Amino acid sequence: MTDKKQNILIAGANGTTGKIIVELLQASDRYRPIAMVRKEAQKEAFEKDGVAAVLADLEKDLSHAVTGVDKVIFAAGSKGKKVIAVDQEGAKNLTDAAKKAGVGKFVMLSSMGADNPSVSDDLEEYLKAKQNADNHLLNSGLEYSIVRPGGLTDKDGTGKIQLKEKLDKQGSISRADVAKTLVEVLEDGVKQNQTFEILAGETPVEKAVH
Repeated sequence: MTDKKQNILIAGANGTTGKIIVELLQASDRYRPIAMVRKEAQKEAFEKDGVAAVLADLEKDLSHAVTGVDKVIFAAGSKGKKVIAVDQEGAKNLTDAAKKAGVGKFVMLSSMGADNPSVSDDLEEYLKAKQNADNHLLNSGLEYSIVRPGGLTDKDGTGKIQLKEKLDKQGSISRADVAKTLVEVLEDGVKQNQTFEILAGETPVEKAVH
């Protein structure tokens, strides 16, 4: 066991959830965050905070972004603006780049309902895109964890969740608790090659994922 920190690339690092993930990784003694951003100003802002950053666009070549990366967290989203281009094809593009680069694990932030997009008329296109991205990862041969939260809120995190392969109910969860879950499953062997749903709950995240 070396004490070298693992390099974790965060796609969507400048988003609300992404920024929390970066903070958690920065505070960790096992991981070193690399913020993947699209704008020079965002890159400079992260670097000013002592966070490594890389300029990359999910719609373009990503080979430079995954160079030297141990694991990836995909937390990017187009907020409905470019659902196919970013949420679906961007995720697939990063999956393929990670596979080529020999990345050790790919943690995908998906969504509840991605297993059955027709559950929501409003979100059907988005859920279908997430389903396609998830399936691409499942079939990629990469080690993965696919995390499907309920509705995201900006409430303070509690550090507690409920987790099941299928929760069979609707609900919400704070972005902070989602971020914590994504970071916890980076560990080798934790929820390895599994897809699961999470909502706000009573079980500490560390315990829930183990």
